[in-house]
Amino acid sequence: MSGSEAEAGAVRAFWERLGLPGLVDVHTHFMPERVLDKVWAYFDAVGPLTGMEWPIMYRAEEARRVGVLRGFGVRAFTSMLYPHKAGMAEWLNGWSADFASRTPECLHTATLHPEDGVERYVRQAVEAGARVFKAHIQVGAYDPNDARLDPAWGLLAEAGIPVVVHCGSGPAPGKYTGPEPIGRLLARHPRLSLIVAHMGMPEYTDFLDLAERYGEVRLDTTMAFTDFSERFSPFPVSERGRLAELADRVLFGTDFPNIPYPYLHQLEALERLELGDDWLRAVCYENGARLFAVTP
Repeated sequence: MSGSEAEAGAVRAFWERLGLPGLVDVHTHFMPERVLDKVWAYFDAVGPLTGMEWPIMYRAEEARRVGVLRGFGVRAFTSMLYPHKAGMAEWLNGWSADFASRTPECLHTATLHPEDGVERYVRQAVEAGARVFKAHIQVGAYDPNDARLDPAWGLLAEAGIPVVVHCGSGPAPGKYTGPEPIGRLLARHPRLSLIVAHMGMPEYTDFLDLAERYGEVRLDTTMAFTDFSERFSPFPVSERGRLAELADRVLFGTDFPNIPYPYLHQLEALERLELGDDWLRAVCYENGARLFAVTP
């Protein structure tokens, strides 16, 4: 388990140099212990979706993990959680509501799955104060255009609640991953606020296209640009100019605690894009703070 005082000091020095009050991390994972244990066991076993060694850098009990983020100066973070089958989402939403109630920095997170009752429990989560949803098309192995989800997407679009969606085909393609299903979804719900996880890795260009076409599409930096990801899914150098042009639609995300490198490396990977301090300020704090009304 990392998270030493020296590491915290280095992370804080990064955002202090930029004149920021801290960081907003839109892609961190907190979930019931028995679920997280299974996620970690999957990574430990070199799961088929990853096919590579993936040591969990921040493996610790929940309170310690929260403490690490606080030590880093993360002013707001999420509890990204997701069902891999029907019948889990509503239970996960109950857990995440409780976690948010006892963790002031956590943006109340909820999830969904194509199943009977999804509109009901999504509405309940919204009414209970959910501020962000997580949809994992790869792990859930579902079509985002499943008719059962349509009322829920409409409800979230109307409420203006962002959905962090893992829809890219990295680290391995799924039946419903890639830009085409998301493009069809946005054609029906153009006001749906989607945050494309991992910058849409590896279909970076296609998801940048969607962000340019739809004003409520954003992308998070989770694991993108790092040495780890650049080995198997490099971001095209030719697309860096588009990152600069979309400066107000890129959000900082890390995948904490399930990352195989120090938290600081995600920040360093953004800095070495050489897009300037204004871009870093927008990505690391300002965009997320504006979207989720985070105050200094």
